[in-house]
Amino acid sequence: MNFSVKTYIYAAFTLLLASCGKLDLNPLSQGSSETWNSTPEEIEMSLNGLYKADFWMMDQDEWTDDWIYRDGLTPITNATLDGRTQFVSDWWKNTYKCIARANNIVASVDRAANLLSQEQRDRYVAEARFVRASQYARLLTHYRNIIYTETMMDIDEAMVAEQADPTMVLQKIYEDYDFAADKLKISYGASEPKRATAGAALALKARIALYMGDWETAKNAAKACMDLDVYRLHADFSELFLSKTKNSIETVFGFPRSIVLNVTKGDCQNYVPRNAGGWGAKAPSWDLFCAFLCTDGLPIDESPLFDPRMPFRNRDPRCAKTIVEFQTPHLGYIYQPHPDTLTVLNVTNGTRVENRDTRSVAQYASFNGLLWKKGIDEDWLKNSWQVEPDQIIIRYADVLLMYAEAKIELGELDDSVTEAINLVRARGYGVDLGDTQTYPAVQLSTQDQMRRIVRTERRMEFALEGIRYMDIIRWQLAEKVLNRINYGMLDVDDLRAKVINTGLWFFPQVPLIDEDGTADFSAMYSAGQIKQIAVRKFDATRQYIWPIPTNEVLTSGLKQNPNY
Repeated sequence: MNFSVKTYIYAAFTLLLASCGKLDLNPLSQGSSETWNSTPEEIEMSLNGLYKADFWMMDQDEWTDDWIYRDGLTPITNATLDGRTQFVSDWWKNTYKCIARANNIVASVDRAANLLSQEQRDRYVAEARFVRASQYARLLTHYRNIIYTETMMDIDEAMVAEQADPTMVLQKIYEDYDFAADKLKISYGASEPKRATAGAALALKARIALYMGDWETAKNAAKACMDLDVYRLHADFSELFLSKTKNSIETVFGFPRSIVLNVTKGDCQNYVPRNAGGWGAKAPSWDLFCAFLCTDGLPIDESPLFDPRMPFRNRDPRCAKTIVEFQTPHLGYIYQPHPDTLTVLNVTNGTRVENRDTRSVAQYASFNGLLWKKGIDEDWLKNSWQVEPDQIIIRYADVLLMYAEAKIELGELDDSVTEAINLVRARGYGVDLGDTQTYPAVQLSTQDQMRRIVRTERRMEFALEGIRYMDIIRWQLAEKVLNRINYGMLDVDDLRAKVINTGLWFFPQVPLIDEDGTADFSAMYSAGQIKQIAVRKFDATRQYIWPIPTNEVLTSGLKQNPNY
């Protein structure tokens, strides 16, 4: 979806109408709430405000096993998550603020009834209900035991509101998405601002159903989205995530960013190599790196094609499109973390410069030798680290893989499952679906094997997109993968003595990959060939859902989630 400049002006103006209240369930002052949304223009302004970036939070990759940030951890990866954690409170507050505004629109459309066509009334209500469903979906998956309301509450009502049955909340979410899918446009013309569509409602319905283990609903919603015949996979996987790629045909629902309007992606320097002026601090984990299959479709511990000395060779192409390959150009410089490579080529002017991306030169260069590449281009070096790639909430590749996963879990193993997975995989290889000699096309197998295949495909496809966290939560894998050590390279002198001088750079051994796609580095660690960087911790007795914010429990009597 794509917004005009005016959209953001409207969104900013609606913020002036908001007032604070318990759960912010009454976002407008009493006088304004009785008169606002009385004209089509006011309703449009209110709807625009529902697309404010603060209302569309996304899970963070740093909460997962795909991530390393030097020796740092997060409240999720060090098991200190509680009701006082900042993002726990912020997500709750901002989500309910958005719900309140959506409820206001639904309740007040009748004020402008004599000025609206039936099509307008349906579209306005459908759009508000789409947003409401999306916000409740986030609350349900993360907090589970939440307050549900479709009406405007005053302070007294909000104070005594009780937590709802999660099953009821899920059905209400479905109802909102169904209404939206029925009433919203399938697509928008080139000159129209892009908003929520029927396809977006179906795709996000499939997502919440998948997350809640409702495979039948997930399958049907994903298939309905596919059958709209509106979306396609972007031809070039790596190009999809660049700032220059706007409103791709693969984006089912997303938001533009704009440097001019100061709506940009933050925290850029941590992802940029030190040679290019960044810090190279936030990096993909070895766990993720080892999850990418080889070009024969096998994991690295089974494939004869894997060479631990040349670990990028013969890998699924998405590996080198997600993680910077050694000895290749990236943001103007050859990237090489080898400690004996003290200078590297500046490919822009052909000169050699000090290699600040190796720890023998810069102490805080990447602790495990890896850097993110996905979506990071030379635009990141401009405009004072402000960049404007689209924020993609859900894309068509996810719809395809959700459909495949739901069918697998239902035991409905047929050609439509392999086709959905192979469409995504073939695009990763940059070839056509039918070109099965040029990529490792998936063949039907047992339910357990197909489950492993689709989970691995999701990990390769969606790295650095905020998808992995809810995957390991819903697959009940967090207690396994987040109670493992984040490993990295030895300190420079030891690295030379134990790895480089013995001819074992980059990986001294081939790590074993288990049935969940998890790499085991313990043999290398026991041999003194790698270093422990951070010890992740995850408390399975409580962390599969988040706590209710402490302030809400203390002031409103909400029941805290178990073991917090």
